[in-house]
Amino acid sequence: MLRQDHGGFMNEQSDAQRGDWGPFGRPLFDDPESRALSRVGVVDVGSNSVRLVVFDGAARSPAYFYNEKIMCALGEGLSETGKLSPRGRERALNALKRFATLAEGMNITPLTAVATAAVREAEDGPEFCEQVLRETGIEIHVIEGDEEARLSAQGVLLGWPGSYGMVCDIGGSSMELADIAEGKVGRRLTSALGPLKLKEVKGGEKGLDAYIKSTIEQIHEEMDGETGMRLFLVGGSWRAIARCDMTRRDYPLTVLHEYRMSTESVAETRKYIEKEDPDDLRGRAGVSSDRMALVPLAIRVLDRLVQVFQPKDITISSYGIREGMLYEQMPPALRDRDPLIEACRFAEAKDARMPGFGPILFDFVRPLFPHADWQRKRIIKAACLLHDVSWRAHPDYRPQVCFDNATRANLGGLKHSERVFLGLALMHRYSNKREGVHYSQMFTLVPDEDQREAEVLGRAMRLGAMLWLGAETVPGNLAWNAVDRTLTLDLDPRAKSLFGEVAEQRFKSLASALDATGEVRIRD
Repeated sequence: MLRQDHGGFMNEQSDAQRGDWGPFGRPLFDDPESRALSRVGVVDVGSNSVRLVVFDGAARSPAYFYNEKIMCALGEGLSETGKLSPRGRERALNALKRFATLAEGMNITPLTAVATAAVREAEDGPEFCEQVLRETGIEIHVIEGDEEARLSAQGVLLGWPGSYGMVCDIGGSSMELADIAEGKVGRRLTSALGPLKLKEVKGGEKGLDAYIKSTIEQIHEEMDGETGMRLFLVGGSWRAIARCDMTRRDYPLTVLHEYRMSTESVAETRKYIEKEDPDDLRGRAGVSSDRMALVPLAIRVLDRLVQVFQPKDITISSYGIREGMLYEQMPPALRDRDPLIEACRFAEAKDARMPGFGPILFDFVRPLFPHADWQRKRIIKAACLLHDVSWRAHPDYRPQVCFDNATRANLGGLKHSERVFLGLALMHRYSNKREGVHYSQMFTLVPDEDQREAEVLGRAMRLGAMLWLGAETVPGNLAWNAVDRTLTLDLDPRAKSLFGEVAEQRFKSLASALDATGEVRIRD
């Protein structure tokens, strides 16, 4: 029902009109200190792989502008010879020559490069670093185990500001642990539990199990017998195990970051890995042959680790030492920001047709979610910021593109269920239907009630998008009474002409999703 309202027009000011961005703070990606991070190149010379990552780091959740890894196995045979693998040295040097040339072409020199356990422990480590500097111009900083642990923990904090728990980073020749709490890194230690080192343990299967057991019990004692914390897993071998776990479970969303495991699932996946044909499993899980060769050793370590520490949950982090190096360069004001919100703001500023309307839309839809906690509010805000960034996609595929972008994008600070909720909301921004789509299996990660809430959010954004008055102008207010099941739209007089047949249908669609009676009021 559409009627004129001669009463007062209540209007909560938008973020933009207030001159701030509410609980999310002002966007910082365009500040000078942030722009200085717009291209940052880091090199990680590990015991197993050598990797170049170039971050587009101006946003708090950085994009991977370039990412290349070469499996060199520098630490293979180190325990026996005391030196780096000759073949590994050759491969690593060739990789670093390539990376230096790429960096010059991208205009991101000098690269920041660190080396970890293998180069740190090898007799010829200093000689290798001198050769690299002489032949490539890349200066390698060899870091100690506790510094490696600190940087890995900082990488986790880049994805989850304010997180608490224990970070466990496994490399080829070592495994590091660090406590994190209130956004800071606490105790940290290193051990020789890397798979390349474990290959050289004497005594067969029993000797290997005994070594892993005694080492982890010693680590547990040094960490004051801590149990029941959240465990963040960093490193390629852990990620390969997670892929095997996904394959075992037939898990529908193959994004590693924020993938959750339990102590029981680790034990089940160990049995699964041991009984499956390695070549067949690595093909189905999408794991390289070099990495898969280390998985049987790494899963033994993880199985014993979770038995001893008994974490309350286990989370895979795609962010580690390289992201920690970027975090090191971030100004404190940027470190404290929500990586999801900052990344979505960056996307809106870059790709939306009307940048700045996202916060207005957030204020418009917010009354529909009066009981949303801060975690749900940030997902709603992210959806509003992203609601228009896929407008270039073909109209027939826009819902699918929106869903894919949300569920598969490189975004930090998102649980898998939150990714799917965000994807559903953006899908419903363009479509009222979700039945029969090819990605419907992912919907099982979200409870039915949350699926309905995502649909309400999508339909509300679909309505709000029809009422643009400008990037900083509020089109009106929604009022939702869950007891009486009534939905009221109070429109600003300037938006009256915008409320045509299509907008009216979208309002009715929103009311239907809420199982509500709808009313529209417009001031004189």
